[in-house]
Amino acid sequence: MRTRPERLYEIDGLRLLAALCVVLYHYVFSGWAGGKTSVTFVTESGWAKYGYLGVDLFFLISGFVVLMSAWGRSPRQFVVSRIVRLYPAYWVGIAITAVVTVALGQGLFQVSLTQVLANLTMFQSVPNIANVDVVYWTLWTEMRFYLIMLVFTWIGMTKGRIMVALWGWLALTFLVELGVLPGLADLVVQSEFSHYFIAGMALFMLYRFGLNWQIALLVPIALGNAVYRAIGYAEAVGERYSVTYSPVVITAVVVLIFLIMTFVALRVTHSLARPWLVTAGALTYPLYLLHAHIGFILFARLEGSINKYVLLVAMIVVMLGAAYLVYRFVERPLAPRLKRLLSKRQPPAHAAAPVGNPTG
Repeated sequence: MRTRPERLYEIDGLRLLAALCVVLYHYVFSGWAGGKTSVTFVTESGWAKYGYLGVDLFFLISGFVVLMSAWGRSPRQFVVSRIVRLYPAYWVGIAITAVVTVALGQGLFQVSLTQVLANLTMFQSVPNIANVDVVYWTLWTEMRFYLIMLVFTWIGMTKGRIMVALWGWLALTFLVELGVLPGLADLVVQSEFSHYFIAGMALFMLYRFGLNWQIALLVPIALGNAVYRAIGYAEAVGERYSVTYSPVVITAVVVLIFLIMTFVALRVTHSLARPWLVTAGALTYPLYLLHAHIGFILFARLEGSINKYVLLVAMIVVMLGAAYLVYRFVERPLAPRLKRLLSKRQPPAHAAAPVGNPTG
């Protein structure tokens, strides 16, 4: 009988840390650098411009926890778990962002009813319809990863099958990067970020089964490709905002991200885990969904009337508060109801319970 794994509270804390890095990137750097507000943080932007790397940490964590969540689940159970986890807060985030944009965002952003309806599916990228909020691009990346995981649940997960799949995915990543495979293949391979998902899954295998030569070889290879792609991505971001990124800093951050998650997989960080981090982790997703366009709009409307540092702190506090309200009054009450609605009749009590998602 399969038992539920212990909750990794430290991952909850890492998720909120990653989200706050992205928030600071938008508020302290990209908002004014991208012309969305005239509230400038020239000095602080020297470090805040690296905050987008919080997304890289998100993807590495996702590889770890989604495999943990999917292990032993049926395809239906996995799909239901993802719908319940993603859609309630997302729908609310779209609604709030759209209302604020229409009411206060003239001249900054535009949103249409067709755009909103398409975004509600989370598949708006398929017909190439614009996101209601810029940060939603990562959800399309996650959704394609979930489709791969769905195939794994259908085939059946074993240690050997997962390791073969990870090596195969890494090989396809290199074939796309070398131009051997057409660009269309990258819709599935996702070579820009696949190394994070691959490494995260490998680290879960380390956490569950212990170290072996395949994991010891695969994770460093994924790290090397992550550094290579991250430096290239930073150059593109730098061109967009007319700033320079240090390859040394980019490399150090990516290595640190891998190192931290390796410590999690080796249970080195277990002593840092605290139950209250569950709530911190629960704020992550709604905070990520709400902060960007709404924040830019409020900065633009309030600039000049409030000290910029007071405004920055107040904005982060307000967004954290809004995230808590979405978690408390949307996700918590709706998740179990939606799960019951989508699930078949529960199996007999003696059947094994599916592994829970450690990130809530």
